[in-house]
Amino acid sequence: MIRRLVGYLDARSGTAPYLRKALRYVFPDHWTFMFGEIALYAFVVLVGTGIYLTLFFDPSVTDVVYHGPYVPLDGRHMSQAYKSALDLSFDVKAGLLIRQTHHWAADVFVAAIVLHMLRVFFTGAFRKPRELTWYIGVTMLGLAVLEGFLGYSLADDLLSGMGLAIAYSVVLSIPFAGANIGLLLWGGPFPGSADFLSRMYVFHILVIPVAIGVLLTVHLALVAFRHHTQFRGPRAREDNVVGTPAWPGYALRTLALMFAVTGVLFLVGGLVQINPIWEWGPFETALSTNGAQPDWYLGWLIGGLRLMPGWEPHAWGYTFLPNPFWGGAFFPLVVFAFLFLWPSLEKRATGDRSFHQLLDRPRDAPWRTGVGAAFFTWVAMVFFAGSSDRVFVQLHIPYESQVRVYEGALFVIPFVVFWVTKRICEELRRTDVHPLRGSTTAIVRRTPGGGFTEAGPRGRDPGEP
Repeated sequence: MIRRLVGYLDARSGTAPYLRKALRYVFPDHWTFMFGEIALYAFVVLVGTGIYLTLFFDPSVTDVVYHGPYVPLDGRHMSQAYKSALDLSFDVKAGLLIRQTHHWAADVFVAAIVLHMLRVFFTGAFRKPRELTWYIGVTMLGLAVLEGFLGYSLADDLLSGMGLAIAYSVVLSIPFAGANIGLLLWGGPFPGSADFLSRMYVFHILVIPVAIGVLLTVHLALVAFRHHTQFRGPRAREDNVVGTPAWPGYALRTLALMFAVTGVLFLVGGLVQINPIWEWGPFETALSTNGAQPDWYLGWLIGGLRLMPGWEPHAWGYTFLPNPFWGGAFFPLVVFAFLFLWPSLEKRATGDRSFHQLLDRPRDAPWRTGVGAAFFTWVAMVFFAGSSDRVFVQLHIPYESQVRVYEGALFVIPFVVFWVTKRICEELRRTDVHPLRGSTTAIVRRTPGGGFTEAGPRGRDPGEP
């Protein structure tokens, strides 16, 4: 019966050759390729849980009085949006589980994209003919960060309201067009018009998810059309792919990963609290809270705002670049500009315009690895600076002292990281030492001159008797 059904479908669609080719598609065997799949499955969980939350959330700023099960807020005036988020957490069956799973999936989604892009960058997987795939990935990262920010801002609690106030200040600081952009988005001075939350809701549940879905589909199609890259090995060449066929080997493996990602996200969503909006209370423009922190993927933007000195160029009685512009707009612009321009910069610097199927080890490109490590360190330091207030609250280290240390280290540590990383890569490439190759008891030793040598089995040097 199955054979007749397959024959019937093939006779009328002619898809058997394409299906056979798809089932024989080969996937390289390396654990770092799983980061992209984790991002894909986290996005699937986001869509599924988001549909459930959409059924119960009301994006309205209409003033209501709360009389729900959370007693500390009983009798408080709040927006309908905040009340519906509270009802989701306390009244709707599985509402808190779904809301927290949705939030954790967003954090994992962005983290997986970042790790995937680091693997692509340090192995040179962005080179010709995959530049377009890289550009799409960088665009998805930007959209994922924006989508996450809009998501946790919809609850209209005190933390999300403070985040929107900061975003409003950053938008207004954009030269020449900032005021018009702010008026267009918010519909008036902060906190904006009554329709602002509804517009943000439409972008969060429809516009940006569809854009991410389209880009993700194109991204996967480009990967399939050009085939996967692969690490160098005994049988790996520029004109082949060595690995596991799609069916049955890789299909079962990736299905197991999908169920594992989904299970872990729901497990964490049920056991680990995240964004307890009932503790923040409803947003009021005159209120704020000390030590408030956004989700992790916005920490680098908060750090940029904290570290920028009070520098505002003035001329002819006008402030041309208000202070929030540097950390909130210019800094992320520099980061994403670097990511978009790097394939072209490397191509021009090396003159390499050939097709690449085989990946580099990080040591094989000391300059790229050094620049990448320095750039990542620079962004990471700004990211950690975003937690300065929490460090002050928890460890009582003076906030001003932390900011001064970070401001100085930003101009020193990245250059040190670049020099050390490049030096280590050059030595590893020259000696071709690998700590995991050969005997499992082999030891890599640093020589007094700064090089590396590989000791023999049981830790003895090759020259020892």
